Amino acid sequence: MDVFVSRSGGLAGLRLTWHVRIDDQPDRDEWYLLIEEIPWSAPPPVPPEPDRFVYRIRCEPHEATLAERQLTGPWRKLVDRVQDATEPERGGRRESPTRPPTR
Repeated sequence: MDVFVSRSGGLAGLRLTWHVRIDDQPDRDEWYLLIEEIPWSAPPPVPPEPDRFVYRIRCEPHEATLAERQLTGPWRKLVDRVQDATEPERGGRRESPTRPPTR
């Protein structure tokens, strides 16, 4: 099983992505238990906030997009574990759909 965490937004708008293959981890059973704890269908409610990070978490068949302040409890534990287990890949700045791309 693979877990992907992408963080975008913030003032610079840069995207970082972490990827962990759980089956390659020495404590994979703990990973699976943590993933089962997550309330995938009910992330904590928080109003959108400009210039804050947004996290996209994918773990088939689950996917969720959360604001930075929504990362509490098992959500925070999973993101922290993924970030501790691997280095991020850096993506470019996300372009605004109303603004032409900068080149």
